[in-house]
Amino acid sequence: MKFSFPHPMVILLGFIVLAALGVYLIPSGEFDRIIDPLSGREVVVPGSFHAIEDVTPSLKDILLAIPEGIIAGADILVLILFIGGAFYIVEKTGALQLGIENLFFRFKSSKFILIYLLGVVFAFGGAAVSMQEEIIPMVPILILLATKLNYDLRSIIAITFGSSMIGAALSPFNPFVGLLAQNIGEVIPFSGFGFRSTALGLILFSWITFHLIQGKKSNPSSQDVQFKPSSLTLRDISILFLAFGGFGLMAFGIIQWDWSYTEMSALFFVIGMACGIIAGKGLNGTARLYVSGFGEMIFAGVIVGLARSIYLILEKGAIIDSIIQGLFSPLENLPNALAITGMFISQALIHIPVPSTSGQAVLTIPLAAPLTELLGISRQVAVLAYQLPAALMDMLTPTNGGMMAIIAAGGLSYKDWISYIWKSWIMITLICLGITLLGILWF
Repeated sequence: MKFSFPHPMVILLGFIVLAALGVYLIPSGEFDRIIDPLSGREVVVPGSFHAIEDVTPSLKDILLAIPEGIIAGADILVLILFIGGAFYIVEKTGALQLGIENLFFRFKSSKFILIYLLGVVFAFGGAAVSMQEEIIPMVPILILLATKLNYDLRSIIAITFGSSMIGAALSPFNPFVGLLAQNIGEVIPFSGFGFRSTALGLILFSWITFHLIQGKKSNPSSQDVQFKPSSLTLRDISILFLAFGGFGLMAFGIIQWDWSYTEMSALFFVIGMACGIIAGKGLNGTARLYVSGFGEMIFAGVIVGLARSIYLILEKGAIIDSIIQGLFSPLENLPNALAITGMFISQALIHIPVPSTSGQAVLTIPLAAPLTELLGISRQVAVLAYQLPAALMDMLTPTNGGMMAIIAAGGLSYKDWISYIWKSWIMITLICLGITLLGILWF
């Protein structure tokens, strides 16, 4: 019988089974926790790890974790539905098609500039707010871009989603990743700005250039599509302004007004309804389009929820702290370069069971920062050794529901994505490890 690569849902269910086996094989343990006065978050106390009575979830508990994970991710699911519904409406108005055709017509002699601009915009989104789930509803746009460019869709996803993750990996001002880790690790906020910004510029340029070339190589028989775009009407311009201006307002709301997923969902609900009415679809027509858009996005939302189920099972078995202790404790007696390399690798591995970058910071930085200080290394290096691998792993690990949902929305299998991305991912990861080691001398 011919082997068929597993469906994304099957892959995540497989990880749920592995998590269930883990709670039976790994002894339960925990760190003491206190409230960090700088970040206001609950953090672990270094050196406080202790074994506890084994917590063994029943089969019922493990099965319940599957719907519980989806329920726990309800706020993200709602955001995906509302943004997806809004962009489905925009797509059906025809404004999106016309907008992209006009954009490509303007860049017809220098499409590579457009691709670089695309990567830079998404990198800024990643640097600012770790943009990931927000990309899921935009996948139909990425498909259209790939078609017009005659590029491999995987290269377009790498240039957009991948650039966003690179932005998050080296961001000097991301409140959910770098700044949070600096606060917890008692490092001066925004310190290392020049070092990080320079590294981000060099790595991002290398990443986009690689996939700009690779995307065309992967589709060598393609020929440029010739078209003469129609003029955009005032109605089309209004719809596009509302749709894409919403992302700018969303980013501003997150940074300035501390918006949650609820406020973002409400914003795009209003944008979706407004775009439908402006397009002349009427209330009933707009509502029908919105419902159709929900249908396009529901699977992506479920994938995000299933990824959360894995963490819930590990949490029920009280083995997350045990995993972290097992990975960090051997590093104390290693030479500096080996210890930081081990910390970098450990943080990458920890991101598989703990796919939340902010959650990972809370769990690991209170342990990693004192360890680097003990080795005579700046705590800034501990932040780098967490931030870089955690963000980069988001491009690779199946436990990242956002990434799995993006490729699923694009009609790609996990095998399709990994077979394309692995070489460039290893290249960038090794460069980022080098940057982390350079931090030992720099800071």
